[in-house]
Amino acid sequence: MKSGFVAVAGRPNVGKSTLVNALCGGKVAIVSDKPQTTRRRIFGIANAEGQQLVLVDLPGFQRPRDLLTEHLQRTVDKAFEEVEGVLFVLDCRDRIGAGDRFIAERMYSLGVPVVIALNKVDRLKPGHIAMQMQTAAALGKFTALHPVSAKTGDGVGELREELVALLPEGPLYFPSDRRSDVEPDVQIAELVREKALELTRDELPHAISVEVEEIAEGMVRAVIYVETDSQKQIVIGRAGSVVREIGTRARPEVEALLGRKAYLELRVKARPKWRRDEAMLERLGI
Repeated sequence: MKSGFVAVAGRPNVGKSTLVNALCGGKVAIVSDKPQTTRRRIFGIANAEGQQLVLVDLPGFQRPRDLLTEHLQRTVDKAFEEVEGVLFVLDCRDRIGAGDRFIAERMYSLGVPVVIALNKVDRLKPGHIAMQMQTAAALGKFTALHPVSAKTGDGVGELREELVALLPEGPLYFPSDRRSDVEPDVQIAELVREKALELTRDELPHAISVEVEEIAEGMVRAVIYVETDSQKQIVIGRAGSVVREIGTRARPEVEALLGRKAYLELRVKARPKWRRDEAMLERLGI
């Protein structure tokens, strides 16, 4: 069978995780319009008869500014050690500029095929898409360039076929019924964080992390961490309205993941400067 690993690279917020979900045929990684949504390396597994494409979903390239972002960048760097190719994701709605050229230089220096996905082409005029394709093509020598919309699915099937063509003959790396390598407690923590990101803004989303303490019969207990007491009050909300809404939004997906009904108990704790705490980052698996 054909099998192997393809790293997914690009600037923050270009739609990498949404595209990985689309390629895998279901939810693998949480998505948000907030930068730094992806904080860990996630394997998204696209299975089909005679093939297994493993997509390495990564945090976006960024300049480290604290211990958290240093960890994120190290995760990105390590991921390129043993891959069959790179899926380089660009946002068709944004100007392709210096940040993309910086990533392109790194990608093209790896010596593996690079496939460019020009994402978010839905609702754009053909002339604009053609101009962006021309700009993307000038970034370096690529194997293929695909305009796609992860949101609508346009072009995703053709892109998947292109990536599978990069793979050598190999073993089944993961069971064929798996869509991700992430364990349930981490998946649940990420689902809760996704809903918290939906309900917060400004700097607060960057200060949020989630840890699952217990998964029991009919019950899941998790802690939402922030850095200050004022942030804690925002996440709790008036009379608990915000944290209650986080739980309401997360519960259906948590139950679908577990395959059973579950009460989701959420607490909010302030952990000062956790993004600069090596022990805390290790505990959270970042």
